[in-house]
Amino acid sequence: MGTTSSLRIDDDLYAAAKIAGSAASRSAAQQVAHWALVGREIETSHQVSTREISAVLAGRKSYDTLSVREQAVTRAAWSERMESVTESLNFESEFSAEGRPFVEADEDGNVLAEQSERGLPRA
Repeated sequence: MGTTSSLRIDDDLYAAAKIAGSAASRSAAQQVAHWALVGREIETSHQVSTREISAVLAGRKSYDTLSVREQAVTRAAWSERMESVTESLNFESEFSAEGRPFVEADEDGNVLAEQSERGLPRA
């Protein structure tokens, strides 16, 4: 078994790792280690340019200019970002705090929650 070391990471990275890790049955620390391993493999790959991928992710270059493998890495990064953002959304709390009405429905359109403009649940 390998040794471990303590490492300080940004709170946002930790929160993202916690969310992404839960989807993959990993702890936040295991998710960060996974990301580090994937990043190392990508950076040492001769078939994937991290510079090109970074340029696309930053919006400085077109996705269509990437190789098939680079596109796959880019899509994975986008998916991870979208999942992290989606999991952190809480419209019910946000709308309630602002006193805005809302209706929440399941995939079949059945109403799960509804709140009036005055913040009172509707019957």
